[in-house]
Amino acid sequence: MTAAARKLRFAYMDHWRVDGPQGYVSHYSSARLLDSFVRQVAALGFEGLETFEFHVPVLIDLFGSLANAREFLQERGIERIVGLFHAVMYRNGVSQAHEPATHDFLFDNALQTVKSCGGLGVQNLVVMPAGQYHDVEPVSDEKIRACAELWSRVGKMTLDHGIRVCCHHEFYCGIHHAEELRKFYEWSDPRYVFWYCDTAQHTISGVDPVDLYLKLHDRCAGFHLKDTHHVDRLGEYRHAPESEVTAKTTPRWFWEMGTEEGLVDFPALFKAMKQYGYEGWVGVEHDKADIGGGNYPASTAIAAWYIRNVLQKIYA
Repeated sequence: MTAAARKLRFAYMDHWRVDGPQGYVSHYSSARLLDSFVRQVAALGFEGLETFEFHVPVLIDLFGSLANAREFLQERGIERIVGLFHAVMYRNGVSQAHEPATHDFLFDNALQTVKSCGGLGVQNLVVMPAGQYHDVEPVSDEKIRACAELWSRVGKMTLDHGIRVCCHHEFYCGIHHAEELRKFYEWSDPRYVFWYCDTAQHTISGVDPVDLYLKLHDRCAGFHLKDTHHVDRLGEYRHAPESEVTAKTTPRWFWEMGTEEGLVDFPALFKAMKQYGYEGWVGVEHDKADIGGGNYPASTAIAAWYIRNVLQKIYA
């Protein structure tokens, strides 16, 4: 993939599983499986990866050090781990960013994560800025302000390590409606808190990601490009334990770019990105692509085709 003048580079968020004799296994289970995964993704034109923080110690176990792990990736065409997803915000009981009493713990946890990933080339620490909606409700201005204050504090610290805090709003996040988003970004420090645009998650929440990009383009530090066929009209975001897998609306929320039933206007988004001069990494994500008979390699290949034949032409 070669966007105009190399202004855009594409990274893959590594939701991926491999068929084994007993069913699915993680591609992080062995260096051999990881090698196969990385080669497939690089062959499709992706130059970076995004992953979860809990994979960092696994990489050390597999390769002896993160420097060795990055060398392994670079030899196969992957420059760096662009984004590290900070999974603490999914842990009920500790993901209380709306409670100031938890801020020191969450700050220290983020600091440990940032210190642990040196050598991978990480640019973004991706966080869900509030806990799951059922842990946060009722959402109030006071709670949104508390979240904004926490991530402004954390973001200042991570920038000292050369890493940006990027807020990623799942549709079941405590901050996901349009007015909640407006307040959060108004009250958080623009020097330290950035926005990660997940096109499907915002669409499911009833928020047009193109419109949101036009409002927050100067805060945008990355993307998770994926489509959806549904808007949450039943309040599925309130469900526990996780709205993505317990919904009545659909068994599969997320789809590849370019499907006929897709709701995200990707060409309009890329025209807006070009208008405001976005440069850098763009992530592609296929969360739960195996639901309903799908599979991750096929979804990734479809995305690569769409990028090459539709989206890159907009940036040409």
